[in-house]
Formats: sequence, structure tokens, C-alpha cells
Amino acid sequence: MLEIKNLRKTYNGRPALENVHLTLGPGEIIGLFGGNGAGKTTLMKCILKLLRYEGGIYLDGEEIGPKNIARISFATSEHSFFPALNAREHRDFYALHFPKWNDKRFHALMDFFSLPYDRALRAMSTGQKNQFEVILALCQGADYILMDEPFAGNDIFNREDFYKVLLGILEPNETILLSTHLIEEVEHFVTRAVILKDRTVAADVTTDELDEQNLSLTDYIKQTYAYRSDRVLDALEKLDRKE
Repeated sequence: MLEIKNLRKTYNGRPALENVHLTLGPGEIIGLFGGNGAGKTTLMKCILKLLRYEGGIYLDGEEIGPKNIARISFATSEHSFFPALNAREHRDFYALHFPKWNDKRFHALMDFFSLPYDRALRAMSTGQKNQFEVILALCQGADYILMDEPFAGNDIFNREDFYKVLLGILEPNETILLSTHLIEEVEHFVTRAVILKDRTVAADVTTDELDEQNLSLTDYIKQTYAYRSDRVLDALEKLDRKE
């Protein structure tokens, strides 16, 4: 169980996250949603201890630290690999440092994405780099896999097929926390939605609960954000009045 209690994060004295309480259980596929600047990336980096924060983050009752950080992996479009090394060299490095490294999964995903083994990562396209980052996160042997906009630069066919593959390979103890703006693509993939707004968790709902309410994930997020469908018309009318 990953527990976040009363998390607060500030940048130069200005709050980015406040009073965040969240629990992630084993085997969940959780979508993390919110507008630009809502704090999605900040939350993930706090979980990974990449940022200082107030409050507590615990893994099975223990604070995140050197003894248990390997149970959490991270795929980010910012890229955290070694650009001069190729995929095969990354595989050797990760297998050496992560005892639960999943070699079978690594080769299967390399084949799925048709990625080259012997090309330096800096010579790959942005989409290929993001695919490889996801592969490393999924093969590390972590129980909690954080993905921050991992599919940037990938075409829709690669993304849709990957969701299906991911559902087929995840173990019951593996939890996914996925931050993305591609809401309609993942609404049938995630089992739960956490929505950040005004620097905190504004909503936390399972997809089964949404089905019972006959609500799509997109509509639910719009409701949470009090989205105004007439905002485009208002903007166009204001522009017309200025002419």
C-alpha cells in the first residue's frame, strides 16, 4: 500500500500541492488527471523523493527511502536514461542493479515496439525514447509504476495496442499511476480516476462507480472542473465586438 498523507509542496513559497491525501493499493490502474499546472508531475516526483515536501509518503507503513525505493519506477517524457548507451547496455545495467529485473518482459516489449538494441538512445526518435523509458519502468520489477505523459510522440495505433498489451502482462501486485491528457483513450484502461484541482485531490472515483452513474470519464472530469461548454462561443463573440 502506498499512502500519501497531508502532502504539501511549495515552490519559492507558493503552494503547488496542499492537503493531499491518497492511497494506492496493489493491482490498481489509476489515471491521474488535471489541467496544466495542477500538480500531477509534482506529485509523482514527491513520491519518488525527487522533491522536498511536507507531510508523509509511506510504502507499506515505511517512509520512502533507499531500502524500498526500488519498489517504485518512473517513466517520464523528460527521459532518465543514459543517452550514450544503447538498449542492450541499458538492459545489462538495469539487470545488474535491480534483482527483480524482468528480462522476458523486456525482450517482449522491445519486439512489440520494434526498437533497435544497438542504437544509442540519443539517436532514437522522441517516440522511441518514450517507448524505451516505459519499457525500463515496466521491467525494473517495481510494485508501483508511475508514468507521466509516457506516450508523447507516439501514434494512436501504438498507444491503443500498448494499453491492450499492458493489461495482459501486469501482475496482480503491480500498480500503475498514469498521468495523461488523453482521457478518452484511457477511460476503458484505468480502473480508477484521481483528479487534481486547486492544488489538491478534488475527486477520486472508480470506473465502476462512473458506470453506475452512467457517466463517461471525460464528462466526470468536466463536471469536476465546472467546464463551460459555451466558453468558445463567448470568446468568439468578444473578438467580434472588438472588431
